[in-house]
Amino acid sequence: MNVLVADDHPLVRDALCRTVQRALVQTTLHEAADFEGVQAQCAAFAPVLALVDLNMPGMNGLDGLRWLRQNFPVMAVIIASGQEDAPTIRAVLATGARGFFPKSAAPELLLQAIRLVQAGGVYVPEGVMADFQDGLPPARSDTAGLTPRQLDVLQQLMRGLPNKLIARDLRLTEGTVKIHIAAILRMLQVRNRTEAVVRARSLGVGDGTS
Repeated sequence: MNVLVADDHPLVRDALCRTVQRALVQTTLHEAADFEGVQAQCAAFAPVLALVDLNMPGMNGLDGLRWLRQNFPVMAVIIASGQEDAPTIRAVLATGARGFFPKSAAPELLLQAIRLVQAGGVYVPEGVMADFQDGLPPARSDTAGLTPRQLDVLQQLMRGLPNKLIARDLRLTEGTVKIHIAAILRMLQVRNRTEAVVRARSLGVGDGTS
């Protein structure tokens, strides 16, 4: 699996690469130090995942992200940035990135982000979601916006399972389960897992049992 890591600071790029290798074992890493390099690596190797610095040379912030989304729509993009303000986060997610990772966050959170995105989810650090929830993409009152993995987690919630058992049954970490649940609550416009179950049942979602 080809993965691109792009950052103009060598030490940061090296740290990001090591974290990617921890999260994804069978991975061929490609590196870029500027947006020109990103374009060349994407054209040559068609990465399935790209971890990209928002403000590296030539990127022009959201303009570079828009170019990537337009020219490589299948590639999942996680933006890594030291710019962690609410307008930036809103704009990045609205442009179609599959995740936003603050460079000030611990490497373990990047591990969660990569694994969640690979599972089909969208990653925003929990603390950021709490602070900027009103600025994230609009929530929906149905399940159409849930990924298949998030729907799996929702069905486990409907069975009354705790996070530990959900993680075991779905072969996820408890941290990843918590991230999925936070996304489910936001999508269903509810405050807790009990309300999520009630909303899901009202929408005709089954619990996955026969």
